[in-house]
Amino acid sequence: MESAHNRLGELAKLFLKLGLIGFGGPAAHIAMMEDEVVSRRQWLTKEHFLDLVGATNLIPGPNSTEMAIHVGYVRSQWSGLVVAGVCFILPAALITGGLAWVYVAFGKLPQVTPFFYGVKSAVLAVILNAVWRLGKKAVKNRQLLLIGLAVVIGIFLRLNEVFALFLGGILGMFWLQFGSGASLGLLVPLSFLSQLSANHISAFRESGVGGTPLWQLGLFFLKVGSVLFGGGYVLIAFLQEGLVDKLHWLTQQQLLDAVAIGQFTPGPVLSTATFIGYVIAGVPGAIVATVGIFLPSFFFVAILNPLIPRLRASKWMASFLDAINVSAIALMVTAMFKLAQGILLLPDGIDAKAALVAIGAAILVIRWQVNAAGIILGGAAVGWLLQLI
Repeated sequence: MESAHNRLGELAKLFLKLGLIGFGGPAAHIAMMEDEVVSRRQWLTKEHFLDLVGATNLIPGPNSTEMAIHVGYVRSQWSGLVVAGVCFILPAALITGGLAWVYVAFGKLPQVTPFFYGVKSAVLAVILNAVWRLGKKAVKNRQLLLIGLAVVIGIFLRLNEVFALFLGGILGMFWLQFGSGASLGLLVPLSFLSQLSANHISAFRESGVGGTPLWQLGLFFLKVGSVLFGGGYVLIAFLQEGLVDKLHWLTQQQLLDAVAIGQFTPGPVLSTATFIGYVIAGVPGAIVATVGIFLPSFFFVAILNPLIPRLRASKWMASFLDAINVSAIALMVTAMFKLAQGILLLPDGIDAKAALVAIGAAILVIRWQVNAAGIILGGAAVGWLLQLI
């Protein structure tokens, strides 16, 4: 019993910390988790961690939150699942809720840009380190390398990320089992899966629910959490159509402010729901919206996690997981490049200060293995100083 309590305490301490310093989006969060639970604490092997990353990309919901829930389940079963997930979400929800109160009370967002100038550059180094370490494990042969490169190219050619992931996984499974010629026939069924997903999303957008506004708010975010593939940009589309255009509960400016809050606060980006819930219906609205958007992730992980060892035991599904894992690394690579473009490039060239912070952070994290928390906090301090110069 004491051992179980100690494990829960360790999970709570770790994921509260990650929730407080987790800037930079899902790729950065997963990189920080890999550093903590694989490299430092050795709770999971790299192979197991990769399987969880790959599996998480197959289900709707926020990837990094689901990774926290996965780790909690592996470490301490059902109680760990709840503790890890709640502790990772809670700091972001509280911070976002506090900012929502400031926003409603004073009509504007606080000025935080100087504090996050260096954080964004430091996050690039954390992601680069995780991509390198996990990539070495994921790329087991030349076929998997080619699958990963194909997924990267597909995403840069504007192929849907979820579609690219499934395409890499299924075609990779057949290629690894039978050779290159066998994979071509899968385009038709995969197109069907993509269309099925699109139909579910379309049905969600057209449906409406009755009841009080608070129930409507909760059910709206519950549906979003249940079908949300593709991350923050897809979330914005749902919010725009559902809350601004259809229900008229938010103005366009309020939506933009909510998205901004989600971008510069730590933890899961979906804590945007907390901000919106508070703006619409105060503290009850913030609670209902937060629970609604994150609750499906706990159910999805609880169903999926026990199945992963069985999937790995099957030759076919092991090949599928290998291909999915390398495709997930490809998604992290594309996320890193997109972040780098937004952080390091200015209209008239490269932001030299941001580039220096990123290079310095990369040297510290790769050469001297400084942990992610130190890199993020150091980046914040350096960025604030640079903004004063």
